[in-house]
Amino acid sequence: MIETALWFTVGGILCLLVMSAFFSGSETALTAASRARMHQLEKAGDRRAGVVARLIQTRERLIGALLLGNNIVNITASSLATSLFLSLFGEAGVAIATLVMTVLVVVLSEVMPKTWAISNPDRFALAVAPLVRIVVAVFGPVVITIEWIVRMILRVFGVRVDDNAAVLSAHDELRGAVDLQHLEGGLVKADRDRLGGLLDLAELEVSDVMVHRTNMMALNVDEDVSKLVDAALAAPYTRMPLWKGESDNFVGVLHAKDLLRALKAADGDFSRLDVMKIATPPWFVPDTTSLQDQLNAFLKRKSHFAFVIDEYGEVQGLVTLEDILEEIVGEIADEHDLELTGVRPQADGSVIVDGSVPIRDINRANDWSLPDDEATTIAGLVIHEARMIPDERQIFTFHGFRFTVLRRERNRITRLRIQPLNGKETRTPGKTPDARSARQTPSPTSTA
Repeated sequence: MIETALWFTVGGILCLLVMSAFFSGSETALTAASRARMHQLEKAGDRRAGVVARLIQTRERLIGALLLGNNIVNITASSLATSLFLSLFGEAGVAIATLVMTVLVVVLSEVMPKTWAISNPDRFALAVAPLVRIVVAVFGPVVITIEWIVRMILRVFGVRVDDNAAVLSAHDELRGAVDLQHLEGGLVKADRDRLGGLLDLAELEVSDVMVHRTNMMALNVDEDVSKLVDAALAAPYTRMPLWKGESDNFVGVLHAKDLLRALKAADGDFSRLDVMKIATPPWFVPDTTSLQDQLNAFLKRKSHFAFVIDEYGEVQGLVTLEDILEEIVGEIADEHDLELTGVRPQADGSVIVDGSVPIRDINRANDWSLPDDEATTIAGLVIHEARMIPDERQIFTFHGFRFTVLRRERNRITRLRIQPLNGKETRTPGKTPDARSARQTPSPTSTA
């Protein structure tokens, strides 16, 4: 009779270890399963994928239920083992039970099922989902109570946890997946840049990609019509801003096709042309508009061109549909575009850049991650970090790069040399370099 009871106890311990392995493997599989793949399988008619998707949506409750079940079976198994070994070995049975159960739980109920689950989390999750759904339903009320107690305890220590708080937004999850695929060789740099540019549209403003007004090519409506036509045909752009009276008083946009149609209708007689009747009215957008909103506005309005104004209504520059698309696909060039000469790689690994080159462009070209939160151009970044307008031949070191000011015109930095330290940039993925660590090192011996 005693032997039968002992065997029942041993059998109960083994069953509990199997249940513990089930809870541990299920937790690993369901937290590592691909939500995108489950969504596709659900659309294809797999009911178990729908169960997995619903479990993942309530991840906090899922993990709570699995942890609760795991702890219950582990504690019960340990108690039975202690009772068993006490009856066999007396007081020494406590130590023996602790050693034996530690080995069994770690090997059989933790490491082995989790290794199995992580090797193919999607298949494992589909297999255990029906049973896990029952576990979550049974332990749900208890888990809700535990969650409330935990939040109350954390609130005592000043930590407030939102019920619907998400650790990562959808954009962050996608960005992390793209970066991970690139690191593992699944995505080439060009594809990663395109996907990253698409994800950045909601975070960037039109002021980040606009053509500054100092670089705008515009036509004066008050000039002779023949000169306007010559200037419009000689320009490398299809659309030209028009100003009247003052250079920042923009009154319209002239399209080259509309100009040619008007010339044909007038039989080439410039005196019969009225440029303002040909031009389209100007469209002004705030400089704080996100690229995603501006792209939607371009598509809705069926327009490709807008003036960018600041909070005082002053024109700061212009933005086009092509400027936004270039943030996704990279530089778009055609036979009429002027060759960009703002970035010149050197044999020693450094890069000579014009001060007006956007930080995002040089980051994309060289796979760097210079911060562009406080400045748009590379010259603006140096001035922001230096907290001054540097002199020529001054050298600054920050964010893992050495910046040498090669040329300055009045208060503008027009040319710099950028040298990555140790031949490459040192950075932590997902972490923005700390601007406060920048240091200024004037060097009278450096050459322009």
